[in-house]
Amino acid sequence: EGLLDTQRLARAMQGPGVTIPGDKKLRVGVIGCGLAGMVTAMDLSEAGHEVHMFDARRQVGGKVGSWVDKDGNHIEMGLHVFFGCYYNLFGIMQRVDAFKNLRLKSHEHTFVNRGGTLGSLDFRMGGIGAPINGLKAFATTKQLNLADKFYNAVALATSPVVKALLNFDAAMDDVRALDNKSFSDWFIGQGGSRGSIERMWDPIAYALGFIDCDNISARCMLTIFQLFAVRSEASVLRMLEGSPQDYLHDPILAYLSERGVSVSLSSRATELLYDKDPATGLPSRVRGFTSSDGQKHEFDVVVAALDVPGIKKLLPEEFRQVDMFDKVYELKAVPVTTVQLRFNGWVTEMQDPEAMRDVSGDKSDGRAPGLDNLLYSADAEFSCFADLALTSPGSFYKPGEGSLMQCVMTPGDKWMPRSTQEIADACLEQVRELFPSAKGLECTWSNVVKLGESLYREEPGADPYRPSQATPVPNFFLAGSYTYQDYIDSMEGATKSGLKCADAILERTEELQQYRSGSPAEQQAAAAKGAESAATA
Repeated sequence: EGLLDTQRLARAMQGPGVTIPGDKKLRVGVIGCGLAGMVTAMDLSEAGHEVHMFDARRQVGGKVGSWVDKDGNHIEMGLHVFFGCYYNLFGIMQRVDAFKNLRLKSHEHTFVNRGGTLGSLDFRMGGIGAPINGLKAFATTKQLNLADKFYNAVALATSPVVKALLNFDAAMDDVRALDNKSFSDWFIGQGGSRGSIERMWDPIAYALGFIDCDNISARCMLTIFQLFAVRSEASVLRMLEGSPQDYLHDPILAYLSERGVSVSLSSRATELLYDKDPATGLPSRVRGFTSSDGQKHEFDVVVAALDVPGIKKLLPEEFRQVDMFDKVYELKAVPVTTVQLRFNGWVTEMQDPEAMRDVSGDKSDGRAPGLDNLLYSADAEFSCFADLALTSPGSFYKPGEGSLMQCVMTPGDKWMPRSTQEIADACLEQVRELFPSAKGLECTWSNVVKLGESLYREEPGADPYRPSQATPVPNFFLAGSYTYQDYIDSMEGATKSGLKCADAILERTEELQQYRSGSPAEQQAAAAKGAESAATA
């Protein structure tokens, strides 16, 4: 799929480059208004198809959704960070004029340890890029002791990462072949140490897939390592100016509106309407679906742009006779809990007590003190976190108030049965253990969002169960980061799946004409169905 191909950015930015004649226009129903669904709709509507979107939630964005509560607080489904290798997503953002809404962070990955000590992977090297700056980052980090650095170097030196420097695509073949191994099994088998996993790689694995190195596929972790080793920009982090709704989704919705796309929220697709092949009894065509308000919606083409639990609920039992659909039920999703804590001072400012307590004046636009970046920790039950009032002040800074710590509690299983207050209290206690200098600050507000099923679980052996975007039912397509695309479950993965889904439909526009309302094939099928009903009667 060209993970290294920066031309994918240009393709995503410019659109599909295809214009459908008016007499070939298809009515497309997209179930799901997450990134994958919206990107699919962008390309299809840009090409000239008629697109209608539906979502069960009250807001778009799926797992990247955000909203404002009754008191004006911006709430997020999770913590969202943009890696420099998000070429497809960056292209989409440039197309809708949203790339300017990203705030570039210092080129380092910072670990906060108990007591406030810091470790980091510092990739800054005066303009010298990959792989040299990566070697320097690992050699100089204080997050690992000398022995763990040595064992870490041994494991990575014998990994496909080295091969990627010479032949990236061949190295990616090697990485894919490691999907059936956990990262821990692979890493320790290559000479790596348990200390490296516990102090560095577990927090990163939790941040990527919400599961630890013992449970995450080596393919998932090594895919990221490959990119970091070969492309200097891949390890650079950005965060949105503010909430995803304001700074990402609204520009996409404006683009869709300009191209006539309708968006129906609080409208859950409850049942697919489909035909079966009389000879085999297998589904042969999806005609549309019924929504939660009882309405029937008929389309020439239907796209299910859902997550793993969503697609499992939507697919009728009869679809499981088809191998591709049946395999979807082998995929699992992981739980995650996101906690927001507001303070009356700046939690991550550990050097200047006076500055830490100063919330006077205008502290917007990054003027507040503290750590302005994504943060990791091996000593807390939140794998990654950030002070959104500092990193994304457009929506999350409030005059006269301080830090808004957003912490991702992983693994999430432990927290699902707990009350939101219990979770917030546990998170607050651990924040204070990481930042003892902030123990005197008061937590003035908290919020907890629990998702029982979030990202698909990128465990060893899961890759073969991921479906393609085109399915054996000719006019039924899938999108979502769990569908097959050569990246991990992420915003970039969702974007890639949406682009691949749109391409699959556009490539098949001619053969999909038989499913158009009013087409000769459609009329013939309707007549046959009427005759069958009459015979049955």
